Amino acid sequence: MDNTNSALPGVRPSASTATRWGLALSPEFRVFAAFFLYSFSLGGMFPRLGEIQHGMGVAEGALGLALIGTAAGTLVSLTFATRLLERVGYRRALLVLIPLIAVFFAVASWASGPVVLFCCLLPAGLCIGMVEVVVNVEADRVEHQLGRRIMNRAHAFWSLGFFAAGLLGAGMSQLGVSPQLHLLTMVPLVLLATLLLLGRFSPAPLRDAGQALAEEDKAPHFARPTLAIMALVCVTLSTMLLEGAGADWSAIYMRDVFAASPLWCGLAVAAGAFTQAVMRFFADGLVERFSPVAFARSLLTVLGCGALLVTLAPGPGWALLGLGLMGVGTSSIFPLAMSAAAQRIDRPAAVNVAALAQISFVVFLLGPPLLGQVAEHWGVRWSFGVSLPFVLLSLLAAGSLGKRM
Repeated sequence: MDNTNSALPGVRPSASTATRWGLALSPEFRVFAAFFLYSFSLGGMFPRLGEIQHGMGVAEGALGLALIGTAAGTLVSLTFATRLLERVGYRRALLVLIPLIAVFFAVASWASGPVVLFCCLLPAGLCIGMVEVVVNVEADRVEHQLGRRIMNRAHAFWSLGFFAAGLLGAGMSQLGVSPQLHLLTMVPLVLLATLLLLGRFSPAPLRDAGQALAEEDKAPHFARPTLAIMALVCVTLSTMLLEGAGADWSAIYMRDVFAASPLWCGLAVAAGAFTQAVMRFFADGLVERFSPVAFARSLLTVLGCGALLVTLAPGPGWALLGLGLMGVGTSSIFPLAMSAAAQRIDRPAAVNVAALAQISFVVFLLGPPLLGQVAEHWGVRWSFGVSLPFVLLSLLAAGSLGKRM
C-alpha cells in the first residue's frame, strides 16, 4: 500500500516521497494538473469518432451501443474503487491509470466492429472510474487544507484538458493523420506529461481520518435514492444527456448535417469544453453572489437555448455557437446538485452523494445508445433536440437545490 495515502495533518512527507521525479508543484496545482491530464487522456477519441464509425462501417445506433463500454466500466469501477484504491494508493493509481486510459482509447481506434469497440472501451471505463474518485477526493482534501474552494476551478481544468484534446484532434484530422496514429501518439505524450506533473504527487491529509473511515464503512455499494435525491437527479438529467451528446455526437453532427471539414468537426467537440471551462472559473463567485437555485435556473436557460440553436442551426457557425452555449449551461449543474445532496440532513452525506452519483451514471449508461438510435432514425440533429423536454424538467426541479430536509 502507498503509505502516503494515509498522511495525517501536520505530518511532513517522508524523504523518499519528497525526492521523487517530476516538477515540484503546490498541492493546488497538482490537483489542477491531475484533472487536466485525466480529461486530456480520454478526450482524444471524440473528435475522431466519425472516422472510426466510417472505418467500422456501422450506423449511429450501433456506434451508440458500442459507446456503452466506457460508461459500463466507469459504473462498475465507481462501485468498488474506494477499497481497491486503499490497497493501491492514490499516487500509483494516477501514475498508472491516466496513461492506461490513453492506451485503451488508442487500442479502441483499431476496432473492427461495435462489439470489439465495446470490449476495448470497457477497461478504459474501469480506469476512468478510479481516477474520477482520486481527483475529486484529492480536490476536496486540498480545499480543506487551503481553507478555500478550488473544486469548480479543478473541474475547469478538466474542461481545458478536453478542449486541448479536441483541438489536437481537429488539427490531426485536418492534416490527414489517421485516428489510429493520432491516438497512438497520445500515449507517450500523456505518459511523459503525467510523470512530469504528477511524479511528486503525495495525497493531501484526510479531513478527519476517523470520521472518513466511519463514513466509508457506512456507505453501501448501492445507495437507495430517496424522493429528494430523485428530484436532484431530475435537475442534472438534461445536463448529463446534453453533455454526452456534445462529446459523442457533435463531430458526427457537423459532418452529416453540414458536410463540414475535419477541422470544423474537431472544433465542435472543443467548443463546449472551452466555454464550460471559462464558466467554471467564475462559478464559485457567482454561486456566492446569487443563490444556487437562481444560478442553476440561469444555466439551464442558457443550456436550453444552446440545444435549440444546435437543433435548428442553418449553418456550422450557428451550430458552433449553440454548442458553446451548451458548454456554459452544463458547467456547474452537477456540482451544485452534489453539494445539495451532501448538505441534506435526512441521511449521512456519503449515502446521499453516492445515490446521486450512481443514478447519474446510469443516465450516462443509457444516454449514448438512446441518442444513437435517435440519430439513426430521426437524424443527428434530434440527438440534441430530444433533450429539450428534459431541460424544462430540470428547470421545474431546480428548486430542490435549496432544500436541506
